[in-house]
Amino acid sequence: MADSAAPTARRKGLRTTIATALAGVLTAALATVTLSATAAQAADCSAGYVGLTYDDGPNPSNTTNLLNTLKANGLRATMFNIGQNAQNNPSLVRAQVDAGMWVGNHSWTHPHLTQMSSSQIQSELQRTQQAIQQATGSAPKLFRPPYGETNSTLKSVEQQLGLKEIIWDVDSQDWNGASTAQIVQAAGQLQNGQIILMHDQYATTVAAIPQIAANLRSRNLCAGMISPSTGRAVAPDGGGPVSPSPSNPQSPSPSPTLTPPPGPGGCTATMQTVNSWSGGFQSNVTVRAGSSAIRGWTVTWSWPGSQSISQLWGGLQSGSGSAVSVRNESWNGGLGASASTTFGFVANGTAATPTLTCSAS
Repeated sequence: MADSAAPTARRKGLRTTIATALAGVLTAALATVTLSATAAQAADCSAGYVGLTYDDGPNPSNTTNLLNTLKANGLRATMFNIGQNAQNNPSLVRAQVDAGMWVGNHSWTHPHLTQMSSSQIQSELQRTQQAIQQATGSAPKLFRPPYGETNSTLKSVEQQLGLKEIIWDVDSQDWNGASTAQIVQAAGQLQNGQIILMHDQYATTVAAIPQIAANLRSRNLCAGMISPSTGRAVAPDGGGPVSPSPSNPQSPSPSPTLTPPPGPGGCTATMQTVNSWSGGFQSNVTVRAGSSAIRGWTVTWSWPGSQSISQLWGGLQSGSGSAVSVRNESWNGGLGASASTTFGFVANGTAATPTLTCSAS
């Protein structure tokens, strides 16, 4: 009896040891998941937001892989879909939305729209609106013209359909055979508010995603949505980097304030309020060089009331209270002729758009 009881006791002890070990592994795994979730929630977006865009989808051969890779790296993007592709692959359009992406209109057949009549353009855009709405339940608010080609006729049709035209600030050149490293390097040029052109169908573009995500994190930039009002990249909910909780929202400023047209070596500054709430607001300021390149810039203004900046990114602030001066950082001061950069801020007080003065060096 003693001999038979000993193995039983050992088996019970072994089961207890295994159970304890498994509990430890489970606890460690849960702790890892919790830490990972906490890290994801604590993403530092203090330098602002950029717009990642992918054209020409959806494609059965690559869209699912693209979406999975974006999700795995915590990135959201805007997918400018071709209407025919959307009609032929409605489940992939729904998958884009389910993955947290935004969907835009990229015409029905990807033609040279500037060579077409108003009625032909209307058909290209309207059919795409309908195909995407049928797939997702809502029509796009953003439109990217094929090849980035636009004219007054196209703009008129866009306006009739309530579409905001979106071009890009950085071209990844993935369509032109760029390597993964070259695509990553192009994305590394992105600054707050800017947008990069990429495409749905290239394996090199998908392979670049983890490095793009790491580079953005290293610069305290986050992937955001493209605002249908300003056409610039903003926080995914349209809010600011500090994710304020709006209450009694106010209407954004109806129109930006522009400095006088720049002469050679000069610059202009345009301020646009992109979000407002009771007691605060968020604005972006776009600085654009004149007909000659500049080495640096300084934007100054005076608030009309008691507004004050609580957080600023993409520039260096001096002064406080009613008089504000913001100069470039080391990485965004040099601008080529007609090139632009953007800085943004969150401010206390009632939303206001003062007159700006931009001086170049």
